[in-house]
Amino acid sequence: MPTIETDEHKSLRNAVSALGKRHGRTYDRDQLWSEAAKLGYLGVNLPEAYGGGGGGIAELSIVLEELGAAGAPLLMMIVSPAICGTVIARFGTESQKQDWLPALADGTRTMAFGITEPDAGSNSHRISTTARRDGADWLLTGRKVFVSGVDIADATLIVGRTEDSRTGRLKPCLFIVPRDAPGFGRRHIEMELKAQEKQFELTLDDVRLPAEALVGDEDAGLLQLFAGLNPERIMTAAFAIGMGRYALSQAITYAKDRTVWNTPIGAHQAIAHPLAQAHIDLELARLMMQKAAYLYDEGDDVGAGEAANMAKYAAGEACVKAVDQAVHTLGGNGLTREFGIASLITAARVARIAPVSREMILNYVSHQTLGLPKSY
Repeated sequence: MPTIETDEHKSLRNAVSALGKRHGRTYDRDQLWSEAAKLGYLGVNLPEAYGGGGGGIAELSIVLEELGAAGAPLLMMIVSPAICGTVIARFGTESQKQDWLPALADGTRTMAFGITEPDAGSNSHRISTTARRDGADWLLTGRKVFVSGVDIADATLIVGRTEDSRTGRLKPCLFIVPRDAPGFGRRHIEMELKAQEKQFELTLDDVRLPAEALVGDEDAGLLQLFAGLNPERIMTAAFAIGMGRYALSQAITYAKDRTVWNTPIGAHQAIAHPLAQAHIDLELARLMMQKAAYLYDEGDDVGAGEAANMAKYAAGEACVKAVDQAVHTLGGNGLTREFGIASLITAARVARIAPVSREMILNYVSHQTLGLPKSY
């Protein structure tokens, strides 16, 4: 695995950084999304044959990280090109690829992703949304919560379960559900978190879908699911690292300029050392994120799964610490709208909670990596 970024990656990072800084913290999501799409950044991970850049999650994570570091993150990048685009590119039919990938790449269409349920939490094995056959069609019934951007998405990739006729057990399957499908309802969830993307609860009441709404092989099960979840974890790490870098840059600027007793406060080790530690933690998290992206793009799903979980954990912890230290460095100013970092206190915690909690990642590492017995 390369440990130093290529010249191409450095150029991409610089170009995206310039784009993010032009828009800044008060960015308009739609304008930035459109411009990023025109420059080829949204579809950088999608196949060239379908209008993408032919890169991978490594390139897409650079885009999201740099936009976040400029204070202008695009949350739907985690969902639309990273999860949905990747799953369709790997497992979709030719018709699904032709229909969705060029539009996802050029930003003219977006797709949401629904997996979390009220009673299942982080346990994807307990998903109760079920799909049953009705002639040539499928009928989908269930509920989803904390689904981002459904109001702006043309469709939602829903994780349901079908019954295995051989064993009677339920297995996960993925379905493309159009926004206007009869029986497909949504309710806006009011959040304390200040974000441009809204959160929704979804209800699926015998939503009738044609056979071609099923993505991939009905029997592939968890393979297809984790083809989307591993990029989700990697991109969440990029989101967190970018946010942490933005908060840290604000604190560094302030610590250089703010003078007390004729000395910039950044000269004092009580200020300087915690900021240095935050920078180190963010850099270490990025290394694990780059490892996870490399393994995923190389086709090592097992290795990528372990690294993606570790990257998401490390980035979430580093982001929370960086934001906390940034606010603390600014003191009272850190809580004002003028400096724009107080809102990150809540946003930073998302990286600890979603798409999987840090405790579930610790469970994964203790069981899968260390071979320790399960407690559940």
